[in-house]
Amino acid sequence: MKDNYCWGCGADNTDGLQLKSEWDGDAAVARWTGSPQFAAGPRHFLNGGVIATLLDCHGVCTAIADAYRRAGRGIGSDPEIWHATTFLDVRFLRPTPIDAELVLRGTITAAGDAGTTVDCVLEAGGKARATATVTSIRVPDSWRHGAGVEARDPGR
Repeated sequence: MKDNYCWGCGADNTDGLQLKSEWDGDAAVARWTGSPQFAAGPRHFLNGGVIATLLDCHGVCTAIADAYRRAGRGIGSDPEIWHATTFLDVRFLRPTPIDAELVLRGTITAAGDAGTTVDCVLEAGGKARATATVTSIRVPDSWRHGAGVEARDPGR
């Protein structure tokens, strides 16, 4: 996506996590490996906030990619489609090793005018470590570029 400065998935944010998702059939898949700066209290486990960010970004990017797919358009084509999270429910199932390659999988469970819902799972070592339900809504370009009250609150 063009001009994406998100800390989790923004290609334009060189200080961020640089999460990249792609389609694998009907599921979106991303792979990511942590490093020591993302430790929880115990240095060998990944911080829960980083886990939540990965799941949130993967869910929203999956929703955006699905919106382009439903419109029969290439991802990033004009006019751009962007979503913002309206609901995030993360379930931590077991500790996530900080040095393991993580695999995130997201599947669309609902898509429509009220928003898109994606169920995500984060795995390491072949085991589910966390799951999330991510619901997002399409936001106008003005929201993304910070113009006016609508940019601060898409619900207004």
